Amino acid sequence: MKKSLFVVSCFAVTLAVAPACATKKFVRTEVGQVNDKVTTLGKSLEETQERVRVAEGRITEVDTKAAQANTAAQTADKNAQAAQQTGNQAMETGKQAVARADAIETASRKLIFETVLSDDKAKFARGKSELPDEAKAAIDAMVSQLQAQKSAIWVEIEGHTDNTGDAMFNQSLGLARAEAVKRYLYEQHNVPLHKMNAISFGEEKPVMDNKTRDNRSQNRRVVIKVLA
Repeated sequence: MKKSLFVVSCFAVTLAVAPACATKKFVRTEVGQVNDKVTTLGKSLEETQERVRVAEGRITEVDTKAAQANTAAQTADKNAQAAQQTGNQAMETGKQAVARADAIETASRKLIFETVLSDDKAKFARGKSELPDEAKAAIDAMVSQLQAQKSAIWVEIEGHTDNTGDAMFNQSLGLARAEAVKRYLYEQHNVPLHKMNAISFGEEKPVMDNKTRDNRSQNRRVVIKVLA
C-alpha cells in the first residue's frame, strides 16, 4: 500500500515538473531564435552602415571633384576674359596706328575732288547702310570725271550722321555707309582697296545744327574726298 502511494506521488510530481521543464525549453528556444534574429539584424545594420559610409565617401569625392572643376572653369573664364581684353586693346592700338598713318598720308596729299552724298542726294533708308540707286549714280558720275588719274589717287571716305538716337549706333552706321561706298568703288570701278580709307565721325561733325528736319538731313551724309 505504501509502495503504491509512493508511486502515485512520484507520478504526480513528474506531472507537475514536466510542464515547467517544457516551458523552460520553449523559452530557451524562443530566446535563442530572438538572439539569432538580433545577431542577424546587427550584421545587417553593420553592413548598411558600411554601405552608407562608402556612399558618403564617394559623395565627398564627387563634391571635391565638382568643386575643383568649378574652380578650373572659373579660372579658364577669367583667363579667356583677360585674353579677350588684351586682344581688344591690341586691336584698338592697331586701329589707332592705322588711323595715324592714314592721317599722315592724307595730310601729305592734295585734295583734287570732293563729292557729298547727302541724305537728299543719296537717299539712304533710315538706319540702313545699303547703297540706293541714287547714291550709286552719284558715285558713277564722280568716277567718270577721274578716269584719267584713277591710278594715282587716294580716296578718303567719311561717314556722318545726325544726332538722333544712340551715339554708338550712329558711329557704327556712319562707318557702315562709308564701307558700303568703299566696297562699291572696289567692286564696280576697280579702285584698289589699299588706295581707300573708310572712317566714321558719327554725329561729331555736323555741317548744320540738328534743330530742324532739313538740317538733320544735311548732316546725314557720306563725304568722298579724292586726293593725289
